[in-house]
Amino acid sequence: MKHAGAAALDRIAPLLDLLRTRTALKEKTRGVFYRGGRAFLHFHEDGAEIFADFRPEQDFVRLPVIMPAQQTALLRKIDAVLRKD
Repeated sequence: MKHAGAAALDRIAPLLDLLRTRTALKEKTRGVFYRGGRAFLHFHEDGAEIFADFRPEQDFVRLPVIMPAQQTALLRKIDAVLRKD
């Protein structure tokens, strides 16, 4: 599974815009977010599918994010982690 390219990231552009509103996250390169100097979130593509690799704790968790409900679920998980800070 390869890292998401520009076309895949274009397909989830509204999600990326919402992620950019989380001030605790810093986007180092398009679609690659860090939290406190540590990789926190990035995206992969596999055919038509797009997945987020999200690090709520020590290890990354891979979640599908192509559907709006999946994106909402990811944002909720991220917000829960950020509230712990």
